[in-house]
Amino acid sequence: MNNTSPQLKAFKRGPSLELSKWYMGMLLTNLAESKDTDGAFFLMEATAAPGTEPPPHVHTREDELFYALEGQFDVYVGKEAFKVETGEAVFCPKLKPHGFAVRSPRGRVLILVTPGGLEGAFRSKSSPAQNLDLPTGASTYSTTDMKEAAQRFSEHGVRFLTPDEVADQLPLYPKPLARTPAS
Repeated sequence: MNNTSPQLKAFKRGPSLELSKWYMGMLLTNLAESKDTDGAFFLMEATAAPGTEPPPHVHTREDELFYALEGQFDVYVGKEAFKVETGEAVFCPKLKPHGFAVRSPRGRVLILVTPGGLEGAFRSKSSPAQNLDLPTGASTYSTTDMKEAAQRFSEHGVRFLTPDEVADQLPLYPKPLARTPAS
C-alpha cells in the first residue's frame, strides 16, 4: 500500500545559509518543513547557548523529539528530568509541559515536530543567518517582549507557562534567580 502523497518529492538537505535563520540568539536550520512533508512533520537543527532557551511551555498540537548532536542538556518533561548528552534523544509528548537548559558552552539538537506547522511561529521573528554560527548580541527570550512571543506561539497551539505553573507542573525545573531592582 502506498500512502505517500503524489506531490511529495525526495530531497537532500544539510545546514546551509539558505536554510538557516537567526532566532532569539539561536541558529535554526529548517531541514524539512511541513510544506515538504504534506504536513506530517517539521525537522530543524538548532544551535543554542545557555540563556537562549525558550521558556517552559506546552504544545496542544505537536509531539517533539529532541536528538542531541553536540553538548549537554537538562530536559524537564512534567515531573521528570533527563540529563541528555550527545547521541541521546528525549521525547516530549503534546499536552506535557516541558523546558530545557543547555549545560555546555553550546549545544546542537535535531528537533522533530509532528505534525508540522510550528515553523511558522519562528519565521516572522527570525533573520537570515549571516554565517552558520550563533549570532552575537541578539535578543533572546529573556530580553524580548514575552507578550508578543506568547501571542505568536499561541497562534500555533503553544502556551508559555506562568511561574506558578512551572513550579506546579515542572517541579524539577530550576528556580529563576531572584532579580534585584535596578538602582
